[in-house]
Parts: sequence; structure tokens; C-alpha cells
Amino acid sequence: MAYARPLPRGAPTQDYPLVAWCDALVTGHADLGESLTDHSPEDLELVRLGRLEAQDFRSALAAAEPRQTAATKAAAQQAAASAKAQWAALLATQDEAARSQSFGLFYGLPGRCEHAARRIRANITTPPATLADVGLTETGAPATAAPN
Repeated sequence: MAYARPLPRGAPTQDYPLVAWCDALVTGHADLGESLTDHSPEDLELVRLGRLEAQDFRSALAAAEPRQTAATKAAAQQAAASAKAQWAALLATQDEAARSQSFGLFYGLPGRCEHAARRIRANITTPPATLADVGLTETGAPATAAPN
């Protein structure tokens, strides 16, 4: 199911570069949260959880790195740089209200990020199942109606 929905614009489609992109996005969000001076307990928890998620992504990347081609590694570096650039302007601004608002508006990562991290860590190279492969339609309904 993690692969059934399209990724956000600019996200890589290969698992290894996607995990690098996801790591950079969640790390940027945590960095933004830490840049705020007025932390709520919920904000601190979001930063803590983001750091744990980023650590998981980085460990998956490290485990899979020896199996990657030079082109895949370059794609991962480019994807991470692209994601970091999205946070750079916010991190640089002196307007804490704008940083706080942006921190609160980050809705999280696609579910595919965690799935891709598990795939690269375990060296799973088979293509992921599609909705049709498991008998579902795009809406999640069974592909065929049950007879009456």
C-alpha cells in the first residue's frame, strides 16, 4: 500500500535516493523546531521523534550504501540536497513567527519513506506489490465485486 499513491513533487522514486530525501526532510523539520525559542511540550516531542526517524533513515542508508551504484549514490546526494534546500530559507530567516508557523504546517513524510528504509536495509530488490497485485482498486475496494 505504501507504493500505491504518488509521491510528492520532487521526491525520488528509487528507494535509496528516496530514503536520503526523507532523511533530509525530517532532519530539516527537527532543525527548524530546535531553532524556536518558545517550545511547547508537543513541539519538543515532534523534534525528538523526528530525530529518531532520521536516525533510522541514516542507519538504513548506511546498511545499503555498499550495494549502491555510483549513480544511485549521486541521486541520493542530489535528493538530500534538494530537500535540505527547501528548509534553508526558513532556517535562515530571523522571523521566528514564520519559522514557528512552518514548523507547525509540516504534515510529515509519505508512508513510503519508512517502507523504503526497510527495503534497502534488508536488501529487498523485488518490486513492491501494487494495489492490483493484492486485489484492490485505487480506492482500496476489492477489485471484483462479490457475487450475490
